[in-house]
Amino acid sequence: MLEAILVTAVLVAAAGYAQYRIPRHTAGTAAIALTRVVLVVIGVAFGYVVAQTYADARGLPPVLVFLAGFGLVHLPAAIILFIKGARGTGKS
Repeated sequence: MLEAILVTAVLVAAAGYAQYRIPRHTAGTAAIALTRVVLVVIGVAFGYVVAQTYADARGLPPVLVFLAGFGLVHLPAAIILFIKGARGTGKS
């Protein structure tokens, strides 16, 4: 259970990081809003499906599994935005 909490905390932090960094690397207000909405909608959908599928099977609280799924969707974006920030890449 502690491992699941730690993994979920890291994934939720990745979601927060991605949402925070999107405006710094995305040009245009509409593109920023679209990127955020797409990530949140897909994150909610994926988190819901994962929670419905795996929470009972693993004996974990559904909210924990939901948050892990939500954060997992944001992880690739967080990694990309981190690399872009490290390189000093401008908005695209």
